[in-house]
Amino acid sequence: MRREQEFIDGLYARVDALRGDTEAGVSDALAQGDKPMQARLERDILVAERSGLLAALNAVDGSLCFGRIDQTSGTSHHIGRIGLRADDAEHTPVLIDWRADVARPFYLATGHTPMGLRRRRHIATDGRTVTSLHDEILDLGDATRTGHEDPSGDAVLLAALNSARTGRMNDIVQTIQAEQDEIIRHGHRGVLVVEGGPGTGKTAVALHRAAYLLYEHRELLAKRAVLIVGPNPAFLGYIGEVLPSLGETGVLLATVGELFPGVRATATDTREAAAVKGRAGMADVLAEVVRDRQALPDPVITIEHDREVLMLDDGLVRVARERTRAVGLPHNVAREHFEGHILNALTDMVAERIGTDPYDGSNLLDASDITQIRDELAENSEVWAAVDRLWPRLTPERLVADFLADPAGHLPDEDAAAIRRPLTRAWTVADVPLLDEAAELLGEDDRTARARAERERALQIAYAQGVLDVSFASRTFEFEDKEDSDPDSSEVLSAHDIIDAERFAERHEEDDHRSAAERAAADRTWAFGHIIVDEAQELSPMAWRLLMRRSPTRSMTLVGDPAQTAEAAGVGSWADILQPYVQDRWEHARLAVNYRTPAEIMELAAAVVRAERPDFVPPSSVRSTGERPWIRQVADDLPGAVERAAAELTPKEGRLAVIAPRALHRALAARLDGVTAGAEPDLTHTVVLLDPRQAKGLEFDSVLVVEPGEYGVSDLYVALTRATQRLGVLHTGSLPEALRAAA
Repeated sequence: MRREQEFIDGLYARVDALRGDTEAGVSDALAQGDKPMQARLERDILVAERSGLLAALNAVDGSLCFGRIDQTSGTSHHIGRIGLRADDAEHTPVLIDWRADVARPFYLATGHTPMGLRRRRHIATDGRTVTSLHDEILDLGDATRTGHEDPSGDAVLLAALNSARTGRMNDIVQTIQAEQDEIIRHGHRGVLVVEGGPGTGKTAVALHRAAYLLYEHRELLAKRAVLIVGPNPAFLGYIGEVLPSLGETGVLLATVGELFPGVRATATDTREAAAVKGRAGMADVLAEVVRDRQALPDPVITIEHDREVLMLDDGLVRVARERTRAVGLPHNVAREHFEGHILNALTDMVAERIGTDPYDGSNLLDASDITQIRDELAENSEVWAAVDRLWPRLTPERLVADFLADPAGHLPDEDAAAIRRPLTRAWTVADVPLLDEAAELLGEDDRTARARAERERALQIAYAQGVLDVSFASRTFEFEDKEDSDPDSSEVLSAHDIIDAERFAERHEEDDHRSAAERAAADRTWAFGHIIVDEAQELSPMAWRLLMRRSPTRSMTLVGDPAQTAEAAGVGSWADILQPYVQDRWEHARLAVNYRTPAEIMELAAAVVRAERPDFVPPSSVRSTGERPWIRQVADDLPGAVERAAAELTPKEGRLAVIAPRALHRALAARLDGVTAGAEPDLTHTVVLLDPRQAKGLEFDSVLVVEPGEYGVSDLYVALTRATQRLGVLHTGSLPEALRAAA
């Protein structure tokens, strides 16, 4: 214990020294001020790299080293959340990153397959203090003992599983199991599907896989960033500290409702509306909506020009529209072509009227005359009013809002009624894929933005030239005054001698110091290096279209459990999800061991699913608490019964979740002392009030499920499998059949 404490103290001394050096390096770099462009680029790279290192050092401060492996060759390695090297000439490794190949036996070695290990040691710490050691002897012929032997080899795992929850997911880097390690380090570079029932650790595995990929492919992923998509904001808050604890901070966490920059989904759809909006056919519907906005005159549009009236009729505009559509560009980008066709048609009208020879019908105008007519038409506001009416500039927000306000004619009456809503209503999660699809169909006409940028650029260059001119004039005046006394003064270089105005302007352009994740969050077209999707079975076909656009390389890890599919728009089947994008070029991995849910609770939850699917096979629980879940009927005063049951179930340490239908939340919150609830509840509170959908992916020491008869099978399965220790069920009405049998 003393030797390990001395070693840990040395590690933290090294971390503190690195932190001080890194902070000083960042401060010195930022204090350098204006430098030539190359130097500024090098400075920005240095600041980004050292800022990332500083964040990693700060994140692992209290849990740096957790293990040691002693090899039969006599070599030992300490394993930690990040790698550290000594401050010597050889930069000797003193702490091995858990992702390095040399650390892998820590997770995979067994007595049957020791992988060259003599001993594996788990080191438990509280802050910077070593609190306990657990040794596993893997070389059975080794007679040496330390007094810290763990006969079963499961003490560290079971301690982690039985520890009180904190409201935040912990990393599992100390207790990664062999089946989990295989998936974390899986070499497939395309789509990897990780399927597992409740408590199998699939979310933790996905997050550790993200950390591993960032370690293995640092250069690529640091530039392109990793996106992690979760089912709701509460879940993202729950997992938010895992990757920083592993030294990784350059990751974007978001829900589907946050993947359209400038829009945050705050409203809720009905189940029917979400199902309609999520169908793959909505892509064709929106394409049809866009085409409908490319209008024809009814019957004609008149334009007054040069005291004459020009008429755009159906036939002329129809030809212009079809020719523009044939280009195959998005609506707003194609508008430039439509404008050209209309201007050409109007130019031909005017040229024919004023330039036709009355005797032989030939046109007397030359090319310069035609160009002048076209330029004059281009300055006519009525021409542009007509173009705006026939081929309007559209935004995704306006297009989708107008469609949802009046979807009739594009959908069957029943579907149209399900999604119809007022123009002023807030966006829902199911709206975001529609907005993204609309953005693809519309494109962005950036001619105005480019022209503005060019004007600003010209102004910057002009200003820079003015500064150089002042510098030159000042030097000329000075030299005229000094040339008699200083014969070498004419050889002194000034700013205008070594840089032109364009380069000078470039030096003063603003730098973008945002991380890749921050830039990705603001850019709808960003292509991520890797995407991880949790609860992937819940996403609609339209949501998958959005995500696949963000991953042109199809580098993804999908995590989920088809048995927990609850969303009406959820695809559920991995093959159905992936076939349109990668056919059968994807890998499937399954986690079959339940580490979270005790056997007593899992037995009850599995019975609920088997009532509908007799062939259902749940994951196998690794532990039993000896405490069976209870089910009680309440005759009246349900809020009072919930209050009493919550007091009974609330652990001395840890967290209690009360999972109830949304309609009951107001009444229950009034009776639960210190409870947190709402769209983004604080999961660190002792008592949390959730609905079944919010509970997805979360875990608590104790869970109280209220009115299970109002849940679907999938929602009930989720609610029943959130507890690590104790489960209670309260109901006033009838129970689902499987729970009736259990009661």
